[in-house]
Amino acid sequence: MTLLTRSSPVRRPRPLVAGHALLFALAMAMLLSAPLAMAASPRIATLDWTLAETLQALGTPPAAVAQIEAYHDWVGEPRLPESVSDLGLRTQPNLELLADLDPDRILISPMFANLTPRLSRIAPVENFSLYSPGQDTWQEMRQLTRGVAAVVNRPEAAEALIADTETRLDELQRTLPDAVAPLLVVQFMDARHVRVFGDNGLYQAVMKRLGLENAWPGDTNAWGFSLVGLEELADLDARLVVVEPYPAGVRDALEQSGLWQGLKRQSQGEPLVLPPVWSFGALPSAQRFAEQLTTALETADAR
Repeated sequence: MTLLTRSSPVRRPRPLVAGHALLFALAMAMLLSAPLAMAASPRIATLDWTLAETLQALGTPPAAVAQIEAYHDWVGEPRLPESVSDLGLRTQPNLELLADLDPDRILISPMFANLTPRLSRIAPVENFSLYSPGQDTWQEMRQLTRGVAAVVNRPEAAEALIADTETRLDELQRTLPDAVAPLLVVQFMDARHVRVFGDNGLYQAVMKRLGLENAWPGDTNAWGFSLVGLEELADLDARLVVVEPYPAGVRDALEQSGLWQGLKRQSQGEPLVLPPVWSFGALPSAQRFAEQLTTALETADAR
């Protein structure tokens, strides 16, 4: 037996220490990667364009969306990546394709609630509402953003999107011309009828934050618009704002419409025509509308 004396050096087993270090490093790597794995975003499918634009703006594009081409026609931005699968009609989605995609969650709005029994056979369904009567529209958009972000494990992205949107609208408000006439915001349904936007809608919520006056005095539905004939706009003292897209053939028909030409002459300034902005959207559409409207007003004022 070898006895250790005071003068005897204590030699530590280096191979054992190296092995411990390797095991410690592996354990730490597993510990650090665990939260990342737990926080991975689930695969989301949605029939609703408002939820689709919100997912895209949060940096977590949906795996599948209904009617993607129409989404780009009506919503405009943010555009969906090519990797997103098209589920077909929003009201009659391709359930076989949806099942093959095997999403972790399916997000819908109340408009598609009747599909819940069939959709829930494929994946858990979550229903997000917006534009509730009597509720503050802007606060509802903030709540929806946070709710969607919670589903995809991105709460920090929600707060960033909210802050960025509100900061941008504050900046845009400071760039507006000093005097802006009341605005009458419309979207054509055909050559004689328009949606005119007022209380409880996205356009109104944005104009309120920008300090702009909405000229429409009438009632609106739960989505913030009324469907009216052009003749009902004849006595309004306002500047016309038209939000695209025009239905097929309507733009040409309006060139021959004496009623529309008269409304254009009556407008307090040349009518403004804006690219498509989803009137039923959330924060991404709100910022897009604010950008488009402010740019149009500044451009017209500079002429």
